[in-house]
Amino acid sequence: MLLTKSLLLKSEPAGILHSLDELFALAHAMEREAATRYAELAEDMRRQKKDDLAEVFTRLAAAECEHVDSVTRWSQSRRGKDPDPAEVRWQVPGTFDTETAAEVKSSRLITPYRALAMAVRNEERAFAFWSYLAAYSEDEDIKKAAEAMAKEELGHVATLRKERRRAYHREHAPKLGDDLATPVKVDARKLELRLAAQLADLERRLDGPTKTRTRELIDQTMEMADEAGDFGSFPGAMQRKDAVDIAEALVDSYLEGAERSDSAERVETLQRLAERAISRLAWLRSLAAD
Repeated sequence: MLLTKSLLLKSEPAGILHSLDELFALAHAMEREAATRYAELAEDMRRQKKDDLAEVFTRLAAAECEHVDSVTRWSQSRRGKDPDPAEVRWQVPGTFDTETAAEVKSSRLITPYRALAMAVRNEERAFAFWSYLAAYSEDEDIKKAAEAMAKEELGHVATLRKERRRAYHREHAPKLGDDLATPVKVDARKLELRLAAQLADLERRLDGPTKTRTRELIDQTMEMADEAGDFGSFPGAMQRKDAVDIAEALVDSYLEGAERSDSAERVETLQRLAERAISRLAWLRSLAAD
């Protein structure tokens, strides 16, 4: 997938990678910085007696430390050595949302859901960064390694979105006496087709590579509609939402369905749909940010 140059990123990468040593060093530095930032937020939350948030950020820091170790093992297997910080020629890309992190430290209204939402966006930016480098690299080994990093970040996005969804349900659990009337529901196929129609409207207002990519997404979305079939149950009102909201709802539904299914074939289908839906959502968000 050829990405728009600023996909979810505050700025374009400072250049292209020239060696696997440089790639491993940069990946190691990015994961290490994220681990440090989350650990600092966990400590801030403990000082503020916000134990639930401290636990969230402690888990995030631990996960990022595992990613650091994973990059180290990968470098050792491919290059026979640990990542070398001296190989990092750029300032580490701004994939961590420092503005939201500052808000977390000062806001009295921050919740585990909002904290995890920040983490999701951080991982989406990391996915965008590695996808960009993969798209523009001229070295086949570097391209493949960057694509592998992007795929790894997609896995992190999926995991964090599951955590975020659970947090949302905990924070918005129905209370006794809530209206239990059953609203109109639609399935994933109808929602995918509605999204395809919105993408078609968008395509008419675009030109150049962005128009071409939108046409590709329309075709992909039509295929996903057939593959999803009658899976899922969404409020009928979701059809009136904009493209980004619909795309995000589909991501969550595919991830949750894959988690709950006891059919190996269905799990594989839903995971494939989820991966494509996450890439589509990231691209749509990049347009909204332009």
